[in-house]
Amino acid sequence: MRDARLFKRPRRQTRPVMVGAVKVGGDAPISVQSMTTTKTHDVDGTLAQVYALAAAGADLVRITCNTVEAAQGLAEIVPRSPVPIIADIHFQYRLALAALESGVCGLRLNPGNIRRPSHIKEVARAAREKQVPIRVGVNAGSLDKDILNRHGDATPEALLESALLEIKYLEEVGFYDIKISVKHSHVPTMIESYRLLSEEVDYPLHLGVTEAGPPPGGLIKSVAGIATLLMEGIGDTIRFSLTADPVIEAESGRRLLEYLDLRERRSLDLIACPSCGRAEVDVIEVAQVAQEALESENLPIQVAVMGCVVNGPGEARSADLGIAAGRGRGHLFIKGKVVRVVPESQMVEALVEEGRRLVEEGVDARLAAADGTAAAQAEADRRQLLEIRPDANSAEQRRQQVAVVAQGKRL
Repeated sequence: MRDARLFKRPRRQTRPVMVGAVKVGGDAPISVQSMTTTKTHDVDGTLAQVYALAAAGADLVRITCNTVEAAQGLAEIVPRSPVPIIADIHFQYRLALAALESGVCGLRLNPGNIRRPSHIKEVARAAREKQVPIRVGVNAGSLDKDILNRHGDATPEALLESALLEIKYLEEVGFYDIKISVKHSHVPTMIESYRLLSEEVDYPLHLGVTEAGPPPGGLIKSVAGIATLLMEGIGDTIRFSLTADPVIEAESGRRLLEYLDLRERRSLDLIACPSCGRAEVDVIEVAQVAQEALESENLPIQVAVMGCVVNGPGEARSADLGIAAGRGRGHLFIKGKVVRVVPESQMVEALVEEGRRLVEEGVDARLAAADGTAAAQAEADRRQLLEIRPDANSAEQRRQQVAVVAQGKRL
């Protein structure tokens, strides 16, 4: 994994909190969250979804606690869960107390709908006794009416004021195991809200674009907001709030962190050229087939599918493994070095086979096992293709032509 510090601002230092065994904030890896969509009283159904979320990359899972039956369900779910469980509380503060009694590892309180400071403080005292952190979950749809009227809209300043007021109630009873979110469905507002908040507090921040909607739009909005802040060093835990199977949320969040070099790779990263007139194969089709085949193998590597051998291995030299087409053959390369040449019909099969071996044996071993004639075959194919269709990136030739024209001479 590359050092992410080379590409982004230093991470904002926050005071860490423990959500069960998962550390959030401080120097801990940025964690991924999602939320179940089942009825909490359906213990087995909820646990099945929790396990699916954990397998997809969720470090923490939030479960609604909106009834007494839901709180009772949590009492059975928590000890059987593979990850820490956070109870989502709305309106009824006594359900927060019940959730604490059930053994949850965290609470999420919405400042807009538990209105009485005395109730908030009672929950905080109980959480302090059990050493359970609370997330102050501010969002645009549930701001206190006075705050909303004062600002005229759910502005970044309004979201910030709501968060600081809620924090004050918690701190007044000596409670400091706090995480905070200031979510909005409008991406620029969400980004600015977190920027303002990060300047005011040192508590860990939970990032998300609320009500992002279904994919692909919901994914695009979530990535735009969350990735922008992460690259500024802001954020300690994330959730994609999608109108979709929550497993997609967990997978997307985990992959975003991997793509930003903020978590170790545990899933396939397939890169491919967008195709062009130089392509020797249908890149889109080959990439789709390769992705399906490689994902079924659960290989945590970066794989490149390139349309031609002219530039493919060089452009994708940072990939762990790749293949480029040329003159009816596939040129298999590792870290930019061609190691095998296979018939075009066997490109995907060769990728999968080599991917397995690469994971099992390592890069050095697979480079050492390279076919000694492969590089020469690839270069020969490359040169023949250049003669047929000159390289579009031949900069020196273009420079000479530009100079001739500029000097008014005939070509």
